Amino acid sequence: MKFAVMGGTGLIGSQVVENLNAAGHHAVPCSPRTGVDVLTGKGLGPALADADVLVNLTNSPTFDHDSLAFFQTSMHNLLTAARSSPVGHVVLLSIVGVDQVPDLDYYRAKTLQENLLKAETVPYSIVRAGQFMEFVDAILSWTTDDGTVRLPRTRLQPIAAADVAAAVAEVAAGPPLNGTLNVVGPDVFSLDELGRTTLAARGEDRTVVVDDSAGMFAAVHGDVLTAPKGARIAPTHYADWLKRHSATGTRR
Repeated sequence: MKFAVMGGTGLIGSQVVENLNAAGHHAVPCSPRTGVDVLTGKGLGPALADADVLVNLTNSPTFDHDSLAFFQTSMHNLLTAARSSPVGHVVLLSIVGVDQVPDLDYYRAKTLQENLLKAETVPYSIVRAGQFMEFVDAILSWTTDDGTVRLPRTRLQPIAAADVAAAVAEVAAGPPLNGTLNVVGPDVFSLDELGRTTLAARGEDRTVVVDDSAGMFAAVHGDVLTAPKGARIAPTHYADWLKRHSATGTRR
């Protein structure tokens, strides 16, 4: 099969392309650097002209209210192009619990993106993933001030990007789910605990303090970012991922 992978040069997309091609398919990475722009629609027609599956891994450049416009415009353009193509399956990467955090602009925007896809007649699959392990450093940086990191006690199950990519590639190569697959890592952390664990492994002297009003995850309450019933549990433990990436100096 041929796959048009939007966002195919990014962290997840590049691995999805690699996995699909390794399995004997033809996966083409699509992004502005390859001449495909989901916001303007440039290049979408040719990119989907002979594609069997459209994989949408694009992301908004911001997490604020502007993300609503990004996801609405990009999904409209993608679905419009898909209607005039042979695409018979659209796969979307989303977030575990995304529809249960109405106070967060970015989560509302991702929920809108999901709903736009569900309203179409084209067969679809949604893969909802937990928080990427690769993004924990960025989360810590958002609320760092003079050596102190303020973090809420939000509970989550971080997942390695490689495990996310494997799940997306598997779903894309299979029959449409016309539903949602949730996939998370095997370990449950509170965000402040995750911060302490990460800094200790990095040998950093920043101090983590609990602040349930700090950062974007302060808007998340309860266990909505942990595994819902029926979720797939990915194999990579955070301690193992952290050990490898601390040893190699990789902090994506």
